[in-house]
Amino acid sequence: MEWLKRLRRTRPVQEVLALAVASYLRLVQRTNRWVMEPPDAYDRVGPLMPVIVAMWHGQHFMMHFAKRPQDRAASLVSRSGDGEINAVALRRVGVRAIRGSGARGRDFRAKGGVAAMREMLRALKSGEMVVLTADVPKIARVCGEGIVMLAKLSGRPIVPTAVVTSRRLDFKSWDRSSMGLPFGRGAIVIGEPIFVAGDADGAALDGVRRTVEQELDRVHERAYALVDDKDPGAGVRAPRAPQTGKAA
Repeated sequence: MEWLKRLRRTRPVQEVLALAVASYLRLVQRTNRWVMEPPDAYDRVGPLMPVIVAMWHGQHFMMHFAKRPQDRAASLVSRSGDGEINAVALRRVGVRAIRGSGARGRDFRAKGGVAAMREMLRALKSGEMVVLTADVPKIARVCGEGIVMLAKLSGRPIVPTAVVTSRRLDFKSWDRSSMGLPFGRGAIVIGEPIFVAGDADGAALDGVRRTVEQELDRVHERAYALVDDKDPGAGVRAPRAPQTGKAA
């Protein structure tokens, strides 16, 4: 119904919905028993900060669970109405939103791609880690060139990451979104940092793009194996999940 869509776009309603989303995510974070792999992931990645955290579409709900309390973070969020709710929810869990969407061809400027790229470069230069999906828009699990170009221009490494839970809702959407449920097991799997040379040509960039794609597939497969009892003895208990933000 049109009036309901208009109501959903109003700021008060978006704030209420975002508060509900943020509160639910804190519940999921606190009530799942988490493991992290590899066990020294923070020790390896910490000295490389700020990094570019790569995820597949559909992981955006829970990716901030992998953030340490001391890490400043920004995340790329679309300019859509739902993106506004996501942006406010991220703010409530301690992550700054950068508004813009990935796109191909002439849609890139229209969807804020250029401005978003500039803002992500500024964020990395100022010490913020940047979190974004690696997929080509509307094509799930195929890495696009945007994240690779960001790494080339910034000189910061890409770190493929997966966060999944044993109890979850898997949606039949194009991006295969998954929402974790409380009172289960969770896994955070952090991949090997991937660097892009500043003078990388087209062929080299395509090679890195394929490496990011393969590593994202690997960490997701591993994370699901950990929570779905395919390898129950692996992984180490993660530190108790800290509060990542307070309701404003």
